[in-house]
Amino acid sequence: MSAATPPIPATRAPADGAPADGADDVIRRVEGAVGRLTLNRPKAINALTHGMVLAMTEALVGWATDDSITCVVVDGAGERGLCAGGDVRAFYRDARSGGTGSVDFWADEYRLNALIARYPKPYVALMDGLVMGGGVGISAHGSVRVVTERSRIAMPETGIGFVPDVGGTWLLSRMPGETGTHAALTAATLTGADAITAGLADLLVPATRLPALVGALAAGTEPTEAVTALAIPADMGDLAAERGWIDTCYAADSVEEIVARLRASGEPAAATAADEIEAKSPTALAVTLAALRRAATLPDLDAALVQEFRVSVACLRHHDLAEGIRAQIIDKDRNPRWTPSTLADVDAALVAQFFAAPARGDLDLARSLAWARRPMVR
Repeated sequence: MSAATPPIPATRAPADGAPADGADDVIRRVEGAVGRLTLNRPKAINALTHGMVLAMTEALVGWATDDSITCVVVDGAGERGLCAGGDVRAFYRDARSGGTGSVDFWADEYRLNALIARYPKPYVALMDGLVMGGGVGISAHGSVRVVTERSRIAMPETGIGFVPDVGGTWLLSRMPGETGTHAALTAATLTGADAITAGLADLLVPATRLPALVGALAAGTEPTEAVTALAIPADMGDLAAERGWIDTCYAADSVEEIVARLRASGEPAAATAADEIEAKSPTALAVTLAALRRAATLPDLDAALVQEFRVSVACLRHHDLAEGIRAQIIDKDRNPRWTPSTLADVDAALVAQFFAAPARGDLDLARSLAWARRPMVR
């Protein structure tokens, strides 16, 4: 197949009447046989709001049973990235005020992640540029995941006193060896090549070829065929090259022991990783390690999402989430005052509290559509 861009059939308005002119934070439109979702908050690197989650869900629900739609393509407006994650300023307000808006957001966001994982049609995620937190949730659970040379993928939650969510613990715990533990605790940024090696993406397509890819899909080319025709070989990535010390150090049973092993390894990169870990919330680190170990034994993504919902709700009421967001996003002094302040002060009883069912009850995934309850492709 030629890399030249095929002609794109005229765009028709979606059945639900949603505008296709960019006025909404999610642009929903149909191009040929493709349902397109473009996150449209470029100044915020398309960070997800509750309304965006609901808009994506509504569009996917409608297109699932629309025989004229053969696949869905998800991308982000602007040049900076697909999605920088959730709207952490909203989390900060709720953490400070005792509000519950974030809990409602997470419930609907995690339901969306579950729907994406079971979507009955090819779901093509264009993971160009920055893809963080919630951005991983709307892309890495898809059936066709495309990265570019500009992709930078991360789950940076421990840096703000939070824990990887949106199915992140499920994905990270299934990365090769202990690379997922390393990525989670350090909030490491992965390249597109790293993401492919890690199982978070499938193929690398140069950013300049993405319009050609969308055009081929709109013209009716089968998604895997269209992506393969435009993809280029990806190297192994730096993460895979460092498996030796990563697997040895991160196999420890506690974050304290992981840091000790990193310090003793003699590897400069390991010492840097130890520095990065020690700058994060001790509580978030300990809970993240526990969540990853638990997720590795869970039967499916749904179970991981239920667990993550418990942890997220608990994080909302813990000191470190508001403090981490304050230090990184609000005041930007980069000097969080964590409580407890050291890993030694985070005991097993505190960690266990994060895995208890919330007072309002566990995440209810039964509200998903019947077709979304089918077994996942991956």
